[in-house]
Amino acid sequence: MKTFLLGLAVGYVLGARAGRERYDQLVRAYRRLKDHPAVQGVAGVVRAKLSDAAE
Repeated sequence: MKTFLLGLAVGYVLGARAGRERYDQLVRAYRRLKDHPAVQGVAGVVRAKLSDAAE
């Protein structure tokens, strides 16, 4: 538990130092990746396989 809290504290400090600009940059990169056609294709295949496996 102490290790988790230490990690949480370190992450908070590093995140606060990075600032809003870095956060916005990471969000934009994530959205570009998420909306990429190749990623969308793979996600569709995975969804179909999971749906088949669930039945």
